[in-house]
Amino acid sequence: MRLALLSTVMLSLYGTEKDCLVEHPKILDAAVIGKAVWIDLIDPSHDEEKAVEAALGIDIPTRGELEEIEASSRLYQEDGAAFMTANLIRRGEDDRPESSPVTFIIHGSKLVTIRYHHPQAFPVYVKQAMKPQATALTGWGVMISLLEAVIDRAADHLERVGHIVDDTSRQVFDTSFVRKVDSTRRRKRPKNLELLLGKVGEEGDFTSKMRESLVSIGRMVAYMQAVLDQTKKTKAVVVDGVVAKAPKEKAETKETRENKARLKVVQRDIQSLSEHSGYLTGKISFLLDAVLGMISIEQNGIIKIFSIASVVFLPPTLVASLYGMNFKAMPELDWALGYPYAIALMILSAIVPLWYFRHKGWL
Repeated sequence: MRLALLSTVMLSLYGTEKDCLVEHPKILDAAVIGKAVWIDLIDPSHDEEKAVEAALGIDIPTRGELEEIEASSRLYQEDGAAFMTANLIRRGEDDRPESSPVTFIIHGSKLVTIRYHHPQAFPVYVKQAMKPQATALTGWGVMISLLEAVIDRAADHLERVGHIVDDTSRQVFDTSFVRKVDSTRRRKRPKNLELLLGKVGEEGDFTSKMRESLVSIGRMVAYMQAVLDQTKKTKAVVVDGVVAKAPKEKAETKETRENKARLKVVQRDIQSLSEHSGYLTGKISFLLDAVLGMISIEQNGIIKIFSIASVVFLPPTLVASLYGMNFKAMPELDWALGYPYAIALMILSAIVPLWYFRHKGWL
């Protein structure tokens, strides 16, 4: 078969050596691919898909098939391989959440992953697996370790969301921003409420996508347990009225038992993170309502200022209107201090309602 050395990182081949994960040359050759324990396809080309299909004898699903939401399209067995797809999430360069399906294919002792984005858990696991491992580096072992790395990364993401939500909550509800005016305590509003609203909204969107990801991973883990539970359980067969004995079931290997135990831990972690994400979702919803309420209060305060200003300037306007009338019998026209008297009266008529509003605590 023709050899082709890849110039870009689109397919990675990993093998094992001294209980460590080692990277093999990126060569499209059936023999080289067949020796790999983990074949990582990143946005694969047509040639790469065909090379893996020829080496393993399986049908690589297309990107459109990966995005199907039906369980039958995401979790199934075909050609002696188990196909499992889950949505994994990452933060993009602009810190926005990116969710994309990742397919895991278990074929014998080999693992094939197909993805079209770069979850941070993958390079983190590769770096860790380059050191001696206590667990078996087979297809199942690598896949479970990848899921553990994904769960750890999800926990870090949710922890960061919690810190951002707590920081925003302190800014919104901090009672230290208080000033005393005429025995009336008034709370200053935090600045940039629109910015806080956008930040909380982004974290809410991220938490929502994280919950969807955890649900899809949980479904995949349950399916993995079902696949591991599949031993050669053949029922008794009746032939000519005679019940033939069913062959004995194969005993589980040590690796299978360890994998099942690790999957139970992963499932508990997923359940715990799902509950925590639900708590964060409720807290974010409350915070969004609070910030919207603060913005509404700010707007009402601005309208109140205009209303009070119109009331304050109404008496001076009335005084000016009275003295603007052309009547001969207006005694103030003959006063030497008539003009200063009118000005003082207008100023006093503005100060009196302003003092009254501040005394009532309306300002």
